[in-house]
Amino acid sequence: MGRLRLRAPLRGAWRALRIWRSVLTLIVLLWWDARAWTYPGGCTPERRAIRQQSRARWLTAELLTLGSAFIKLGQLLSARPDVLPAGWVAELADLQDKVPPFSFDRAQSVLEEELGQRCAEIIDLDQQPLGAASLAQVHRASLRSGRQVVLKIQRPGLERVFRLDLEVMQQVAAVLQRHPSWGRGRDWVAIAQECRRVLLRELDFRVEAQYAARFRQQFLDDSRIRVPGVIWELSSRRVLCLDYLPGIKINDRAALLDAGIDPSAVAEIGAASYLQQLVRYGFFHADPHPGNLAVASDGALIYYDFGMMGLLSEGLRRRLGSMVRAAAARDASGLVTEMQAAGVIASGIDVGPVRRLVRVMLKEALTPPFSPNVIDKLSGDLYELVYGQPFRLPVELIFVMRALSTFEGVGRSLDPGFSLVAIAKPYLLPLMTASGSGPNDLFNELGRQVGALSSKAVGIPRRLDESLERLEQGDLQLQIRMGESDRQFRRMVTAQHALGQSVLLAGLALSAALLGASARPLWALLPIAAGVPVGMGWLQLQVKLRRDARVEGLSGSGR
Repeated sequence: MGRLRLRAPLRGAWRALRIWRSVLTLIVLLWWDARAWTYPGGCTPERRAIRQQSRARWLTAELLTLGSAFIKLGQLLSARPDVLPAGWVAELADLQDKVPPFSFDRAQSVLEEELGQRCAEIIDLDQQPLGAASLAQVHRASLRSGRQVVLKIQRPGLERVFRLDLEVMQQVAAVLQRHPSWGRGRDWVAIAQECRRVLLRELDFRVEAQYAARFRQQFLDDSRIRVPGVIWELSSRRVLCLDYLPGIKINDRAALLDAGIDPSAVAEIGAASYLQQLVRYGFFHADPHPGNLAVASDGALIYYDFGMMGLLSEGLRRRLGSMVRAAAARDASGLVTEMQAAGVIASGIDVGPVRRLVRVMLKEALTPPFSPNVIDKLSGDLYELVYGQPFRLPVELIFVMRALSTFEGVGRSLDPGFSLVAIAKPYLLPLMTASGSGPNDLFNELGRQVGALSSKAVGIPRRLDESLERLEQGDLQLQIRMGESDRQFRRMVTAQHALGQSVLLAGLALSAALLGASARPLWALLPIAAGVPVGMGWLQLQVKLRRDARVEGLSGSGR
């Protein structure tokens, strides 16, 4: 017994060391990648992108090795393009938590612990699981009533490991927050706390049962959508019992054709159902990859796995309606204003580059013929714009963009002519009028805008006369904002500081070399010590120059 008590802390310490080894390895790799001299043949954007892609793949593999909590952490971080570069976000978004199953005996033990005597209702429990993931595995079974069900059984001992991993995550977040560069503009501690809250909630299958029941209620009257029902008496914190709904995997086009099902119709049903979730209900499936979607023998769409669901608040849905109206009118300035009002863009920044990029995005998205992967392209542009900039995209919006991109990809695999934008039009019209109590709100809003415009027009002569009078008296001050010039000037000043510090570093290095070769080599430590803060300042200036160059590149692409 004493030996068991001793083993638990040792396992915990070894686990913490394993996690910190991965973190320190990542930090060293990122430091190495930031040095231009580590790129054979010179550092170019193409070589840097290739290396970044390999690092993202390494991180994905490392998270898979670290297990359940870190697989889920990777999936959550893939919804934070303001924290990670776009290439890393795309790589982590494809993170699939397929892991080897645990033994049938352990699955039975969990069932007995959770359900007790209610286990007698379960007969013909398949020993081979239908699928295994980082949190649980699924077994098919029959009930005494003849009802066919599936049982989602949580991995034994998972909560203890989760809590240990989450504690180490908090420590890592605290270290990152104290770093002068990595902590600037990012609240790593708050991100870690949010991940902890979400992940611990996902361990409680009773929450998933409530999600599944609510999602099923939304589509009870739609014969084209199937959602498994919850068997509440056989569900608990670590066990979830659902109806068994067999189907063909949604991206298996050949099998659909063999079953006499039209793939194009399936693609349209899927897109329409998702748009309905967003526009009508505001409660949506946040992880609709092909593994969680299937097609019944009659062509109906089946949804599985309700662990990750998204909720759009009423306020955000109203704001989305205003955004859709501005986008439909191709009003880039109005759309940027709505994004600022929604908290997506921080206030008090130069919105010129943002407005130009939004204008280009609107032109590409809303000009026929529509690109087949328009959502995917818009997501990429948005992620590039958000990273390292004063944006605060709500996580729900990221999940919406990702889910729409997923459906777009599935739709194209089923029907090469699939266009999500064309299907979305009738569903976006209600959203455009969703900010009030009825369909007349859009016309009321137009009336208000016309009234405001006429009031301003009437006041123009008076304001012009006042301005001319002030100009004659010398009281009028003219203020001009030159965002582009200011930005170039700031970059020039930063480059000048970096050049000065480079010269200073070279002088200190030369002094250290001369003193090291003198009769008193210990004196060389003085210029070396003085060079440390100078070198740190030089590194910070290099990072700032690279960030400004990236912003300049985005601004240029939006012209």
